[in-house]
Amino acid sequence: MTAIAGLWHFDGRPDARDDLERMLKSQALYGPHHSAGWSDDSVALGRRLFRILPEDAQDRGPVVGASGQILVGDVRLDNRDELLRALDIAQPGRALCDAAILLAAIERWDDAALDRLQGDFAFAVWDPRRRRLLLARDFLGQRPLHYHCGERFFAFASMPKGLHALPDVPYGADAARAAEFLTLIPETGSRSFFAGIACVPAGHLAVVTDRGVAVRRWWEPARHTLSLGSDADYEEGLRHHLDEAVRVRLRGAEGRVGAHLSAGFDSAAVAATAARLMAPQGGHVAAFTAVPRPGYDGPVPRNRIGDEGPLAAATAAMHPNIEHVRICSAGRSPIGTLDRDFYLFERPLLNLNNMTWIHAINDTARERGLSVMLHGQLGNMSISYAGSELLVELMLAGRWLRLLGSARDLLRTRVMRPTGIAAALIGPFVPPGLWRWAMRTFGNSGRDVRHYTAIGGATLDALDLPARARERGLDLSYRPWRNGFDLRLWVLRRMDSGNYNKGILGGWGIDQRDPTADRRLLEYCLSLPTEQFLLRGMPRSLVRRALADRLPPHVLNERRKGLQAIDWHENLTAARAEVAAEIERLATCHEAAETLDVERMRALVRDWPSGGWHTDAVSQAYRLALLRGVSAGHFLRRTAGGNQ
Repeated sequence: MTAIAGLWHFDGRPDARDDLERMLKSQALYGPHHSAGWSDDSVALGRRLFRILPEDAQDRGPVVGASGQILVGDVRLDNRDELLRALDIAQPGRALCDAAILLAAIERWDDAALDRLQGDFAFAVWDPRRRRLLLARDFLGQRPLHYHCGERFFAFASMPKGLHALPDVPYGADAARAAEFLTLIPETGSRSFFAGIACVPAGHLAVVTDRGVAVRRWWEPARHTLSLGSDADYEEGLRHHLDEAVRVRLRGAEGRVGAHLSAGFDSAAVAATAARLMAPQGGHVAAFTAVPRPGYDGPVPRNRIGDEGPLAAATAAMHPNIEHVRICSAGRSPIGTLDRDFYLFERPLLNLNNMTWIHAINDTARERGLSVMLHGQLGNMSISYAGSELLVELMLAGRWLRLLGSARDLLRTRVMRPTGIAAALIGPFVPPGLWRWAMRTFGNSGRDVRHYTAIGGATLDALDLPARARERGLDLSYRPWRNGFDLRLWVLRRMDSGNYNKGILGGWGIDQRDPTADRRLLEYCLSLPTEQFLLRGMPRSLVRRALADRLPPHVLNERRKGLQAIDWHENLTAARAEVAAEIERLATCHEAAETLDVERMRALVRDWPSGGWHTDAVSQAYRLALLRGVSAGHFLRRTAGGNQ
């Protein structure tokens, strides 16, 4: 991975190289191995290298093409060989770094090259002939890219700190963006969490000229349904794409890779597949599972797995080259690393409780010298999609006999009750208010935004956050969706993971890679008939059938969902005084006090529960509202200059 930066002085000022040096130096932790730049006085581009891939040894800095274009890229190309063949490049592959291949593709196909790329990337290309700067990110935004457009100049950098190295870039939070974060409004669009700093959205490119910035989407998956001969053909297709997605992400691991391993399907599928692929060469997988402290015997929420260790261990036991490493995060304060996290990620963190065990896993992986960590974060939207929207899709298609058969299967397997089937069919079409009433009336409290967020009521009203939610496809009543394609695409686009990935690289030297977010795998899964995911009344049917060769039967047959760090409340309780102190600091920060309901947060600390941590009411109040409020508030406080 690489940290990139650059700027263009529209007025022709000749000091661009000096500004570039400051931008690169500020991002040194994301690229400690080598720094290089290019400049023609008013334009400068540079990069700081973090060597992970074998071909990084050939990376000398900004790449200058035969056409005179100059590229800096934070890139891992997963289809290098395919691109080399298409470009008629006869050199041995390892003689070229990924950035050099990328520039050759752009010189050949211009903007159309983006659709030929597989992998994670963020890059910038300066074309001196057209006086144009092109910026782009991969289809899901696994690598970050930020920019600032001023009256006299344009600047870009991987992370905001690269832009804040310039005195003409303002430093301050976008308070409205923080409020959107609190209410889980999707992170679509170009606004970052800093005022005056934008980001290139995932799957978009930005064309910069001296007249301004034009941003457009380059990735839009095709809406078509793949028809194969048999169920077995769909299963084989999934195995093929999963194998390939994992294989290409092993580059640079040098026979030792880390992997998350839960009791579920996604990370287990990734870890097991990596073990199978690495076994012939003697490769090794260190699989990390977050588990509760020894002896924890607290209540477990209905249909959840409190300790994922045993099921994860069963998966590991199937593969001799998997070392199973149980990670206990007991004793770690959920707010103890707020300042460090602010510096690394430059954004508020969504779930501070989860970060305790994620940090614990990263600490252990770093101690073992691992540089690549595999996970399955987006598996629920690709390989293990549940198929819950099948019934309404069948109804809208007029496939009544198939609808009746599927409903019968769901009742037979006890996956759904008659009321659930009725809700799935009617819910997408009822008014939001009526849906909320129905959820409360029939024993489900529903999801009221004021329950799971600590946002202040005045802020909620002043910013009209419900309207903002509607603009970005978020239904705050959480009615069922009308089709699975739209649901999955919306979920894939609602979160920008670029800063998270870069922060983990900078903090631990670990490159995060998600095979379940592979473009070809994901597009394959989006093209499949929904019946393949909900077959014969069994949710996630496709992944259960396809992975029978690499996961144990009792893992594949498990219907409960895992709950990593079920003992989260013990760490939070131990940090109660820390939380209270942080809330008081937030109360003295104008930006935080205006955005948050500080009095509610104080009341939550004052009225600390003695039990019931497994219930939705307590979990929403403390795990979500309180800690997410602290996360957003801390970001607002730090950007306001307070650090007392």
